[in-house]
Amino acid sequence: MFTGIIEEKGVVKEIIQGRMSIKLTVKCVKIMDDVKVGDSIAVNGICLTVTSLLGTGFTADVMPETMRKTNLGSLRVGETVNLERALKLGDRLDGHIVSGHVDGTGIVSDRIEEDNAIWIEITAHCQVLKYIVLKGSVALDGTSLTVSYIDEKCFRVSLIPLTAQVTTLNEKKVGDKINIECDMLAKYIEKLVYGRNEDNSNTPKKELDMLFLKENGFA
Repeated sequence: MFTGIIEEKGVVKEIIQGRMSIKLTVKCVKIMDDVKVGDSIAVNGICLTVTSLLGTGFTADVMPETMRKTNLGSLRVGETVNLERALKLGDRLDGHIVSGHVDGTGIVSDRIEEDNAIWIEITAHCQVLKYIVLKGSVALDGTSLTVSYIDEKCFRVSLIPLTAQVTTLNEKKVGDKINIECDMLAKYIEKLVYGRNEDNSNTPKKELDMLFLKENGFA
């Protein structure tokens, strides 16, 4: 588990291409203090396992499914990435609970500066947007942010100067692909409420009303 509070911007040092996968080497300093082989590190919001340690960074294997579902396949040597170590029990949860399992990608469709804030607009598929809630939390390339606007095609977040400085989001340009992880609470609620019927459809088994709540001990 992660919090969406980026600890360091790393630099892609090497990419070794497989047939459908890559071996990624990231140069970093701050997060290497207590990292060991087998630890989880979120790279642009994607939970990766450390496979080897270097003097100034680490390597990780990126499997085909991750390549298909995220923006890691478009990384280039020299590009910066957001890094966060896994959450420790007892740490402050300053962002929100982030699993490191990306729901999909979106495209930066607009960028506007307003006084000390930077507005970023993300266009995304309806299957992702349905989990985005106004004033709720979303992780973009692993960064915990608050949703400030949403419609049927896109949503917007606003970056404070510190977030713009310590993450890669300020480097994003219109047309860039970005990783999106929705608040996992919405996905669990949907699963519990809708579930699956005998015909494997994803329609409600019962209407969510006061009778349903009473039958299940909620009222």
